Amino acid sequence: MAEIKLTKTELRIQQVKHDRLQKYLPTLQLKKAMLQIEVNQAQAEIEMLAVQFAAHLEKVGQYSSLFTDRNAPDLFSAVKVKQVNTSHENIAGVDIPNFEGVVFDPSTYSLFETPIWFESAIQGLKELVTLREKLTVAEDKKRLLEKELREVSIRVNLFEKILIPRAQQNIKKIKIFLGDQQLASVCQAKVAKKKIQERASAREKR
Repeated sequence: MAEIKLTKTELRIQQVKHDRLQKYLPTLQLKKAMLQIEVNQAQAEIEMLAVQFAAHLEKVGQYSSLFTDRNAPDLFSAVKVKQVNTSHENIAGVDIPNFEGVVFDPSTYSLFETPIWFESAIQGLKELVTLREKLTVAEDKKRLLEKELREVSIRVNLFEKILIPRAQQNIKKIKIFLGDQQLASVCQAKVAKKKIQERASAREKR
């Protein structure tokens, strides 16, 4: 760290810097708190979706023995994902994805040429895939929020533990130095005045 100048100008610079840091710190602290809440909510959403996915996977598992049927290839082609639609919103300065839905490729199977369970299996698999993609988006959301939270936490710690204390120390150091200088000047002035008075008194006695 560069040595600070022990001057009145530097004192004003350090005081302005300190005031700006103190003014901006609450904004950072608020952002950190907001991000922590969002991360907690994202984690809760992930846990809820994971439970739903597991339950639905078990439900779809009831069709597992049917997936070896000769119609199975048509079954899996009917749930092929074309795209996952998402929207975005800004949360505490972070661009966050929100799940909107899954678009599947158009189905080419014939209802009249497939077994009765086929349509139910397709619907179940589509719901399972939708939950999987929704879970993926939720995990992406949490990852982005956590990244921003880490960065903001670093800045808050920097302000609280380094920049503000350093500015306070600099201000104290400069004030002590200037105070000592002022005291020394006063003492020197008193000594000079005393000498002048002594010389004047000596001349009068002559």
